[in-house]
Amino acid sequence: MDDILLQSRLNTPIRTGAAGLTGPAKTPRQDAVQAQSFRDVLEGLQKKDSGVTFSKHAASRLEQRNIRLSESSLERLNEGVRIAREKGMNDTLIIVDDSAFVVNAGSSRVITSLSQLRGRAITNIDGTVIV
Repeated sequence: MDDILLQSRLNTPIRTGAAGLTGPAKTPRQDAVQAQSFRDVLEGLQKKDSGVTFSKHAASRLEQRNIRLSESSLERLNEGVRIAREKGMNDTLIIVDDSAFVVNAGSSRVITSLSQLRGRAITNIDGTVIV
């Protein structure tokens, strides 16, 4: 190899990473501000979505089976979802008074609802919460 070519290659700085993505270095304070704002946004979304939602199937089952949810029953259902999440359950049977709800605790979504539980077999759940 030519000495001039060899010298030029040895003196060329080596750059790693994606080209063109270099920007001013962030200070730890700037990272803390961004992390805090992300945390605020996340907590705001969690507070906003704190109530359960009902799938189309669950809503139609509520109507067909004449299941009425009072404000206190709905609060107890939300409490059951909170307990299920804390215990690491995903598809959970939550029993409120004489009604039962199969709920995906991760998404706080009621999958189906049941009344008159005697003689019923409930499958594809990983836990039960009675509130």
